[in-house]
Amino acid sequence: MSVETGGVDKRRMYELLWGTPSGPRRGPRPTLTLDAIARAGVAIADTAGLDGLIMQRVAESLDVTKMALYRYVPGKAELVALMLETAMGEPPPPPAGADWRGQLDDWTRQLFDRFRRHPWAHAATIIPRVPGPNELAWLERVVAALAGTGLTAAEQLDVAVLLVGHARNLAQHTAAGTAPEHGREAAFTVLVRGREEHFPALAAALRTTVAPAESDQALDFGLARILDGIQALITDRAAGGR
Repeated sequence: MSVETGGVDKRRMYELLWGTPSGPRRGPRPTLTLDAIARAGVAIADTAGLDGLIMQRVAESLDVTKMALYRYVPGKAELVALMLETAMGEPPPPPAGADWRGQLDDWTRQLFDRFRRHPWAHAATIIPRVPGPNELAWLERVVAALAGTGLTAAEQLDVAVLLVGHARNLAQHTAAGTAPEHGREAAFTVLVRGREEHFPALAAALRTTVAPAESDQALDFGLARILDGIQALITDRAAGGR
């Protein structure tokens, strides 16, 4: 198995993330911490992406050999899992006095900000891995916010998946410079110009579109519509609907 690109050792990944080592490992006394290794990886990935995240480069940034680094982290997949846990961090506490909708609105915006600060995290969350304590803490906040709303446990988890997807996908577009709030209308206008007869509705819409200000328009709009749908389901459930 290639250390750089081979299969994932989920048991070892679980040990690294959850702090349950299977037993002592031979070799010199440890001189690094998993946190220091993860932060070094995050610094590299923030500038070079996951493609630029090479074990040799991480080792050099920590002033150790690559083989020494492997004593702590067996491969890139395990390293990325640690990095994701460090980069996303613990979720902030919910706003004081907020209802379930206010909590989930804040939660999604906070998550969007984490993904936007670490563009590589988008890809890292869709590869095989073991979730860490911080990731479960983010999930815990969604489930806790929806407790008592009448939604089933499965529906509560589905809400979390839906909100994660919204935050993650918009952050990915932002990182790529194609976010709707940064040039979407201008790009469409260029394409439609001279072809208005083929796209009359779109041309009319673009003529009346006002460029958004500082706010993340796509995040605001999509999040509001998602929460509207959840609110409708909760209301229907309270009225005796299925």
